[in-house]
Amino acid sequence: MQADTTRLFSEYVLGEGVHFRSIQDRRFKTQRISIHMMVPLKKETAAANAMLPYLLTRTNRAYPDYTLLGRRMQELYGASLSGDVQKLGDVQVLSISATGISDRYALHGEKISRELTELLCSSLFEPYLDQDGLFPQDGFGQEKRQTLETIDSELNDKRIYAKRRGLELLLDGEPAALSRYGTREAVASLTREAVAAAWQELLHHARFEIMVMGDCFPELVVDTLRGRFPVGRELSDCTTIAKPSSGQVRERTDCMDVVQCKLIMGFRTGISAQQWQELPALKLMCAVLGGTPHSKLFANVREKMSLCYYCSSRYDSNKGILLIESGVEESNLEKAREAILQQLEEIRSGNVTEEEITSAKLSVCNGLRTVEDYLGGMESWYLSQTFHPRTLTPEDSAQEMQQVTAEQIQKAAEHCVLDAVYVMKGGSEV
Repeated sequence: MQADTTRLFSEYVLGEGVHFRSIQDRRFKTQRISIHMMVPLKKETAAANAMLPYLLTRTNRAYPDYTLLGRRMQELYGASLSGDVQKLGDVQVLSISATGISDRYALHGEKISRELTELLCSSLFEPYLDQDGLFPQDGFGQEKRQTLETIDSELNDKRIYAKRRGLELLLDGEPAALSRYGTREAVASLTREAVAAAWQELLHHARFEIMVMGDCFPELVVDTLRGRFPVGRELSDCTTIAKPSSGQVRERTDCMDVVQCKLIMGFRTGISAQQWQELPALKLMCAVLGGTPHSKLFANVREKMSLCYYCSSRYDSNKGILLIESGVEESNLEKAREAILQQLEEIRSGNVTEEEITSAKLSVCNGLRTVEDYLGGMESWYLSQTFHPRTLTPEDSAQEMQQVTAEQIQKAAEHCVLDAVYVMKGGSEV
């Protein structure tokens, strides 16, 4: 256990593939308890898996309809249950969470942390099933419709859709190229039998990461969780592979009903979470390139050259990839592409001012120091490091950023190799 003036960190292993982590922080008056289930992202199972967190948090055997569960939430001072689906590299992350007030503020001494944990256990291990052992048709049908609406909303937001298409091109043939929800066709054809089978698979093969954040009492949570997970589980392989550049720049253009073209440029870096010594320099290089309002892409390509409406870069340490997104007039597509590559070349050549580095460090470190200002941000931070060889606090990461030199930034830029270019432009699809 490690402690500082405001937080207490603790970790336990509760069983095969069941890892528990808590961060007690009394700045908050609430607590958040989450069970994250991790499985390989596969085309065949992604859709069924993705629906489970939402079905599991609708009802359970103890509270078999939405009204009863809602009433129980109100008894627990307005607590809430929620589900979520994410991607971490080649891994699909299915989450169910309970949020409520701290035990210290319960009017009659109720152990809210224990009650919330019991609710999560009921949702996960004892969902409400019909006489056929399936999720009820009404809830299943509603969640299917909502998932399809979510997928459609991403298609209608052309910026999000262009990014997805760019990642599909860059990561072609890799699990991370898949949507966290699976394909629209797979969701539309889902059956209750398939989702029930996915739930059983999850219990016996998923890797569990349990997190408790805020003004919490982790011992009560651990005591409630002990003995609840099946024994003799065979864990799925949740390895993420960061591939090197293919040596060729793959290109794709989609014609859609858009006024503003989208230009997505994907780079392989060869540096992922496993090369942790080089991560701070690469992250800061990304900030200097296009991660802040003072970055080269923003200041030069957008402001000085007026070649795009927006232009930014983002680095994914799990896959070791860097993505540059921009919105461009069709007449400026080639100019913008050349200008973006030129800004990266400037960093490779060492043409980075001290002011640019200082601004990038200030922006990145300020962002890191706000991560722990809310429970969701804190949870996301530690969840993102699940497969990293070491776990850092946001402050640890900020301190590492401050030590990065201009030479390290230059060297990090040399690792970036253009691997894919995706363009969405106006016109009829051919």
